Amino acid sequence: MHANFKDLPDDARVWIYQANRPFTTDELNELKPQMDNFLQQWTAHGKDLKAGVEYPYNRFIVIGLDQTLAGATGCSIDASVRFIQSVEKAFRIDLMDKMNVTFKNGQYVAHKELSDFKKMAKAKSVSPNTIVFNNLVTNVGEYREHWEVPAHESWHSRFF
Repeated sequence: MHANFKDLPDDARVWIYQANRPFTTDELNELKPQMDNFLQQWTAHGKDLKAGVEYPYNRFIVIGLDQTLAGATGCSIDASVRFIQSVEKAFRIDLMDKMNVTFKNGQYVAHKELSDFKKMAKAKSVSPNTIVFNNLVTNVGEYREHWEVPAHESWHSRFF
C-alpha cells in the first residue's frame, strides 16, 4: 500500500539508496510510477506494507515503511532489493555500493569513493563541518533530523 512519505511516523523503518550520479528528469519520470507500483504491491506474508518514497536531490531513493500494520520480513526486504537492482540495471546507475560518500560541496551534492573522501579530509578539502549524508539512519525520525549533518556528527567524523 503506497503512502505519502511525509505522513509516515518517525518510527517508520527507512532504507536509503544513494546513487553514484543524479537521476535525470526523464529517468525520474520513468522511475516514479514503477516505484509507486512496487510499493502498492509490496507485501510481507500476504499483508500489505504501508510504504512511501522520496527522491532527495534526485540523488537518493529513500523508502520508508510504517510497521504498525505489518513489518518487513526477509522475503519482503529481498523483494525490495531485487527491485532496486532492477533500477540499477535499467538506468545504468549504482545504488547498492555502500563504500561511497555523498556530501554537500557548496550548493552541489558530490559523490566520492570512501578512499577519496578520506584523502580529501586529510588534505582539508572537506572539513568536520562539511554536510554529509548519513545513510546509516534507521528510521524516518532519524532521517528527518540526522541524515544531513556536519561530518563531525556522523560516522564520517573518524576521518578528521
